[in-house]
This record gives sequence, structure tokens and C-alpha cells, in this order.
Amino acid sequence: MARNEALIGSAAFLLVAPGTVAGLVPWFITHWRFGDDAHVNLMVAGGVLIVAGLAVLLESFVRFALRGGGTPAPLAPTAHLVVTGAYRYVRNPMYVAVVALIFGQALLFANAGLIAYGITIAFAFHVFVVGYEEKRLEREFGEDYARYCANVRRWRPRLTPWRG
Repeated sequence: MARNEALIGSAAFLLVAPGTVAGLVPWFITHWRFGDDAHVNLMVAGGVLIVAGLAVLLESFVRFALRGGGTPAPLAPTAHLVVTGAYRYVRNPMYVAVVALIFGQALLFANAGLIAYGITIAFAFHVFVVGYEEKRLEREFGEDYARYCANVRRWRPRLTPWRG
């Protein structure tokens, strides 16, 4: 896939998938109104999670297009295994970032419904990653992916970057 196609495809998928899961649905749940139980410390923590999640998500999408030669969309996957950037710390930074965005909004808006939604999304991501994505990556990238998996955890980031 050409670089510009990968960037455009990644941007479109960013708007559709994470945009819906971490933006549109939380808006339907909260209408981005602060809850009566909003506490400034939780709001600050939520804001930090949102900023961090958004930064990791955007960096990962751009990295997929520029380094991987494809998009995060299953219909137009990368041609190369991406193990740089945030991927040196955790195998699934996009999913972690989306969950961080949801929980960040739950804290910011003091909304229990978003906590339940975030737990549901995290479970769905786990099922998808274990049931489909890891198997596909193992078939496609073989030993390189196996070595990566042996050194970088699925959900919990490393403290130091992997330099495989």
C-alpha cells in the first residue's frame, strides 16, 4: 500500500472505529456533562488518561501507516510487523489507548455507565485479540511475532522499551 493511501485509510479508520467506540458512544452515555459526584482530583486523573490515550492512539495510527505500510483496519493490514514506538512497551497500544480514553471520560464526567462500558469494551478487545488477531499475526509474521510476544506483554506496558 502506498504511503498516502495508508495515511488516508488509517485516518478514516481512526474516525470510524475508535471515533465511535471512544467518542460517539461515550457522548451518548454522558452527553459530556459532568456528574454531580465529580471531584477535581478524579477529573484531573481523567484528563491525564484522555490526553495520554489520545497521544498513544494517534502515534500508533501514524506509525502503522508510515512503518507498517498499511492501516489498523483488518481489511487493509500492515505489510510489516510494527514493533517500534509505543509497540516497544505493549503489544496492543491502540486498544490500551481506547480503553484509557473511555475510563478517562468516566473519571472526568463521574459516570458509572462509562465504567461499565469500558469494562465491556476491554473484554471485547481481549476476545478479539486472543481469538483472531494474534493468530493472524502469528501466521503472517511467524518467528518474528513469536519473539516479540515473548518479550512484550499483551496489555500491561513494560517499564523499559524492548529493543528486539
